[in-house]
Amino acid sequence: MSASKPRIGFIGLGIMGRPIALNLIKAGYALAVYARRSQAAQPLADAGAKVCASPAQLAEQSNIVFTMVSDTPDVEAVVLGEHGITFGAKRGDVVVDMSTISPEATRRMAAGLEARGIDMLDAPVSGGEQGAIDGVLSIMVGGKAEVFARVRPLFECMGKNIVHVGDHGAGQVAKACNQILVAQTMAAAAEALLLAQAAGADPIRVREALLGGFAYSRILEVHGQRMLDNNYEPGFKSKLHLKDVRIALETAIVAGVELPGAVRVAACLDELVARGDGELDSAAIARTIWGRASLD
Repeated sequence: MSASKPRIGFIGLGIMGRPIALNLIKAGYALAVYARRSQAAQPLADAGAKVCASPAQLAEQSNIVFTMVSDTPDVEAVVLGEHGITFGAKRGDVVVDMSTISPEATRRMAAGLEARGIDMLDAPVSGGEQGAIDGVLSIMVGGKAEVFARVRPLFECMGKNIVHVGDHGAGQVAKACNQILVAQTMAAAAEALLLAQAAGADPIRVREALLGGFAYSRILEVHGQRMLDNNYEPGFKSKLHLKDVRIALETAIVAGVELPGAVRVAACLDELVARGDGELDSAAIARTIWGRASLD
């Protein structure tokens, strides 16, 4: 391993974080990791990562720290909380948050870190678990251009479509846009398959026909098949997609715009989660849409 490579820390070793961290190890980076559940860190320890007892200890040993946790309060806790990153990071270090959280909270944290001489990038991703495993994620980055350039070689271990969107929070805004597009397209796919069945056409054949035309989408291809198979093993959990759409709606309120389609799809996801299906893949939104028609 080259001595010029930065020392990397990674916090958050769930469905997405674990394969991303493993790809960094495969690329030859020395990695320190932290997870609230010790068993989540074991695959990384087996691959050669050092397991740390706290985010602060991890930051002491790292130049660039990645976080990928569930929600805004979780990021605030690992960055600013007791034994958080700020208690171990040094001037010139970088915190890269790959979670999907509030743009406003991201900007506040970036300002707080900057006051301590620590840079921050928000870098949420799209592409699901398989994209993380394959290292082909889409990464949307907000923050200073020069810090983005410094971290880009690491992003290239994780993804293929890597875009510096703008200043702090811009990556999170892009992810909010991504999540309302994905959610509404999944709802549209569910409605199309519902109409096919209700109107007397084979939904399997209808989907096949649509895949060859202008209605094609990766969502219809992948999640449309999930819907037909009633296979909702999570690549991305419904409860997390609901959280993301709510972030988009909160961002819209701050921006002074209305998103009626996002409001409708949030209601479908909320119903899905409320009935106990929050751990299922968010493609299970079809269960809500079809259930309302008594065809599930």
